[in-house]
Amino acid sequence: MNTYDWLRNLPIAGVDMACNVIEVSFNQGTRKDFFRNATLQHYEKGDMISVEGVSGFDVGEVSLTGEIVRLQMKKRGAKEENPEMKKVLRPATDRDIDLMRQNKAREPEAVIRCRAIARQLKLDMKISQVEMQADGRKATFFYIADGRVDFRELIKVYASEFKLKVEMRQIGARQEAGKVGGIGSCGRELCCSSWLTDFKSVNTAAARYQNLSINQTKLSGQCGRLKCCLNYELDTYLDALQHFPDNCDTLQVAKGNAYLIKKDIFKNLMWYTLPDSTKQYPVTIESVKKIKSQNQQGVIPEALETVEVTSSKPKEVEPEFVDVVGQISLRSLDKSADKKRRSQQNQQNQQRGQGQRPQQRQGGQQGQQGGQQNQQRPQQRQGGQQGGQQQKGQQPNQQRGQRPNQQRNQQNPNQQRPPKPDGNK
Repeated sequence: MNTYDWLRNLPIAGVDMACNVIEVSFNQGTRKDFFRNATLQHYEKGDMISVEGVSGFDVGEVSLTGEIVRLQMKKRGAKEENPEMKKVLRPATDRDIDLMRQNKAREPEAVIRCRAIARQLKLDMKISQVEMQADGRKATFFYIADGRVDFRELIKVYASEFKLKVEMRQIGARQEAGKVGGIGSCGRELCCSSWLTDFKSVNTAAARYQNLSINQTKLSGQCGRLKCCLNYELDTYLDALQHFPDNCDTLQVAKGNAYLIKKDIFKNLMWYTLPDSTKQYPVTIESVKKIKSQNQQGVIPEALETVEVTSSKPKEVEPEFVDVVGQISLRSLDKSADKKRRSQQNQQNQQRGQGQRPQQRQGGQQGQQGGQQNQQRPQQRQGGQQGGQQQKGQQPNQQRGQRPNQQRNQQNPNQQRPPKPDGNK
C-alpha cells in the first residue's frame, strides 16, 4: 500500500528529536510493520533490509522513514517506546535476498498442498495465501471461514509436512481481495490493495441515499461484498438531503395521491408520479412544503405545481427527409468510366511495345548466326557466295550498334547490282 511522505523535507531540530523507527513492508506491500533502527544507520525508501523475525530473520523493503512514521504509529495505536519492538539487523546482503527468493518460490505449491490437507480433514475453511519468512523457519497461513474453526489437528499436520513453525491468521473477503489485487470498475487499482487500510461496513441504504439502483452485480466488488466507495460521498449526500422536507412521500391532489419517486439534490427537485399516468413530475421544495401544509389543513389542490426542466446540453436536430431524385447527374459516372477505359488501353499498348522489342533483337542475332554457318559451308552456288558476302558485310554494321532494319536498308542497293562475270568460267 502506497503512502506519500509529505514530511520528507521537514528540517530536524536535533538528532535526539529524530524518529528512530522505520516502517517496513513485506510481500509487495500486503503486510507492514514497525522496526527500531538501533544502529542509527541512514536508510532510504526502497532499500532492502534484514530485520528480526521469529527465531530467525526476515527481509523487507523500507516504505517510510522520518517524522511521518510517528503519524502512522499514532494511527495504528503503536508506541515508539515499546520495548518489545523488533530491531533492524543490517542491510540485506545478496545471500539474504537469494534465500528469500528460494522460500518465496515455495509458496504456490504450499497453497495447493494446504488446501488438499484441509479438504481431507473436512474443515469448512479456505486457505487464501501462504507467506513464508525469508529464512524459511516460519510460515503464516491466511484463511477465510464463516465461523470458528478448530484447526489444532491441522497445525500439527502442517508443521510435520513443511518442517517449520505455523501461524494461522483469519482474514475477511475484503482483505483477501486486497492481497490478490486487481483493477476496479473505475479503471484504477483496487482501493484495498493501494491505500485503504480500515474497512467500514457498507449497506444498501448508502445506495438508496445516492439514488442508485439496487443492482447487486453493479454494486458488488471483486470480493463479493458491496463496494467500499459507496461510503466516500455518503456524507455529502446526507448533508444535502437535510434541506429536503420529511414525511412528504405522499401528496394529495385532485387527481389522486402523488407518490415520491426520487430526490434530486443537484437541482433541488422532488419527482412525483400520479396514479393515472406513468409520467414523472418535477416539483420544487417550496411547492412540496406548500402542498403538504394545505393537506394538513384539509385543502386538496387541483394539481402539482410542476416546473420545466431544461438541459444544458444542446439538442440534437434530426435530419429531415429530402427528395433528391433527379438532382444527381450520371455524366460524371460516364466520364470516370471513359478515363478508366483509356488508361487500361494505354497500359496494354505499352505492354505490347515492350514485348516486340526483345523479339526484334533476337531475330538479328539469329541472322548473324545463320551468316556464320553459311561461310563455313562450301561455296557451290553463286547465290550462296553472294549471300555469304552480304552476311559478311552485315557483321561490322551490327557491331556498331545498328538495328536489323538499318542493315536491311544497306543490303538493298547491293542486291540490285548485277553479279560480276567470273573470268575462270
